[in-house]
Amino acid sequence: MNTRLLKAFLMLAEKGNYADASRALFISQPALTKQINLLESQVNMSLFSRGRHGAILTAGGRRLLPEAEKVVRQTQVFMQYAERVSKGVEGHIAVGFGLSSFYLAPRCIADFRRDYPGVEMSLTDLPSFQQYELLQNDELQVGFVRVPPPVVLEYLPLFTDRLVLVAPAASPTMPAAEWLTKRPLLRLHAERGRGLNAQIDRFLHDNGLIISSTQLTDDIQTIVAMVIAGIGVAILPTSVTHIAPPELVMIPLTGESISWKVGIAWDPSKEDVIRDNFIASIRKGISAHCG
Repeated sequence: MNTRLLKAFLMLAEKGNYADASRALFISQPALTKQINLLESQVNMSLFSRGRHGAILTAGGRRLLPEAEKVVRQTQVFMQYAERVSKGVEGHIAVGFGLSSFYLAPRCIADFRRDYPGVEMSLTDLPSFQQYELLQNDELQVGFVRVPPPVVLEYLPLFTDRLVLVAPAASPTMPAAEWLTKRPLLRLHAERGRGLNAQIDRFLHDNGLIISSTQLTDDIQTIVAMVIAGIGVAILPTSVTHIAPPELVMIPLTGESISWKVGIAWDPSKEDVIRDNFIASIRKGISAHCG
């Protein structure tokens, strides 16, 4: 049913005469009469008694009035919500992040939530190669990943991350190459650290470094704990310093294979206003930082 007819019904019920109601609706009296007649034909009953005293609700009209008010009110709420959704201030966005961005991604989300508190957000820790697939399948809207992506995605570089050797602070000071020959190298399993492991392998190959042995773990926190315990050393992104306790020391590495770009990626072929607002928020943050 056309809610315009219900609004005409409500206004005539409020004003009690066609002249006042038509002026309030900014339409002519004949137009209002036509709308009321159409509504009455649709509900198959008279809604008003017409006489010298104006338009008075019939018994049926009085019964329908509360329901008409409810429908109009719900329609208004729906249209207000639809407007917020169309502007990207209501809804949900799924964001992926990885090891290099575990500090940056939550900060970007916090900045975004200050401007868009009505948007629900989920943040999932995933390797870049998994994020690429989820972005293409529309299961993620934005991913903090290594860039440029190896698949067709739009991207925005944010910063450069670098490899560092992580060793226990209480141990004797020695070069990175010596650490790698004396202690096992702690690494992530392939399914969790594919990109990082490939970066480490390039660094070792390019510098002709031989490691004594390798021990695989499932997460960075375990690697950090094992380094502190003196079990081995690790080659990790510099960004790990954000969570590194004082029991660790970061030894800089050199060479052409120690750095890579980190940024955000998304699929531009899929329309998503919330995603676009999130990207704009990150661009705004970059501009503010540069300024």
